[in-house]
Amino acid sequence: MVEVHEGDESPENDDREVGVGPHPLPWPDDPRFDPEFLEHGDRRNVGDGYRYWSNEAIVADLDSRRHSFHVAIENWQHDLNIGTVVRTANAFNAAGIHIVGKKRWNRRGAMVTDRYMHVHHHQDIAALVEWAASNDLNVVAIDIVPGAVPLETAVLPERTMFLFGQEGPGLSDEACASAGMVCSIAQFGSTRSINVGVAAGIAMHSWIRQHSAPPPAS
Repeated sequence: MVEVHEGDESPENDDREVGVGPHPLPWPDDPRFDPEFLEHGDRRNVGDGYRYWSNEAIVADLDSRRHSFHVAIENWQHDLNIGTVVRTANAFNAAGIHIVGKKRWNRRGAMVTDRYMHVHHHQDIAALVEWAASNDLNVVAIDIVPGAVPLETAVLPERTMFLFGQEGPGLSDEACASAGMVCSIAQFGSTRSINVGVAAGIAMHSWIRQHSAPPPAS
């Protein structure tokens, strides 16, 4: 299925509509619904259960059931993969996103999911680690380095701050040294490493398997 999202151009030769059109009258009497969406339709990248809801109502609902892990990524070279990490963190309803280093990042890959997340910025690793400590979070770095614990067998803390490095160079030495645990993801092919967006998804799902109940059936 091809999806069209806010800010994206429609795929070539694909005129299918995404989302829902204007809501039929009478409109539901529910403060969560946005009159603009009810009148004009809702084409956002949201699940069907959030159709016609205001952005603020969606954030409030997510806040009521956020998981207790956060996700941080180093951004020294304006990494284009950050958007993918943010989108995945939204899918798993992470408590927060943390950008370390450069404040600007490419939001296109996030498919506007960042508007439903709490995004924090930290000037450097030291500032991130201080924030994590003050919020009772255990920093768990993900990279293939000597001494790393296999993620497949690791027991992840319930209050985790996942930390990911740049695509290519991986985590900085300071990041690895600052983490309470460094985990690696097993690989079986010829490539030296996997994409950081993919690694982030695997790590988050590992936490979900250990600490989260399955979502209710739709």
